[in-house]
Amino acid sequence: MKKTLLIPLLLSSFFVFAQEKAITKSGTITIEASVPSFQPVRGTNANVTFVLNERTGEIASLALMKGFDFEMALMEEHFNENYMETNEFPKAVFRGKIEKFDTNSLTGDYQDYVIKGKLELHGKTKDVTANAKITKSGSRITLLADFSVNTSDFDIPIPSLIKYKLDNKVNIEVIAVFK
Repeated sequence: MKKTLLIPLLLSSFFVFAQEKAITKSGTITIEASVPSFQPVRGTNANVTFVLNERTGEIASLALMKGFDFEMALMEEHFNENYMETNEFPKAVFRGKIEKFDTNSLTGDYQDYVIKGKLELHGKTKDVTANAKITKSGSRITLLADFSVNTSDFDIPIPSLIKYKLDNKVNIEVIAVFK
């Protein structure tokens, strides 16, 4: 009798907890390290996984570094082999929390939030803060965020030969649509 009652109870609790998490596997991250007067250095990864706990505002993301596409194949090759060393450091992980997040207060208009967390990149972990705009339409939550990191904070090597063509400050833009 106890087992008969326990199994449906466990299954229903999994359903309730699953409802709290919104997931997308098609989030987009765009990075840019361009310097004026030189060719733009911009890459986009449109296959980033994001998980949002709607109850707590906790958010996490995983981006495979080889998923970034650049305008020029040579730029992509340098990104993977010389700078990000993607064979050794294949992914970037972010874990954080959206401050003062309340899914019930979301509307069709974008609202401003701050996301604080830790970014693990190139074998280093650093605290980051991002400004975000979040909206909700039906069951769909859309998050737009941007922040910057310095390559030196993550020990990403930039050869002195091209240092003047590549900014040490990398701007990061995030788009995630949770369903």
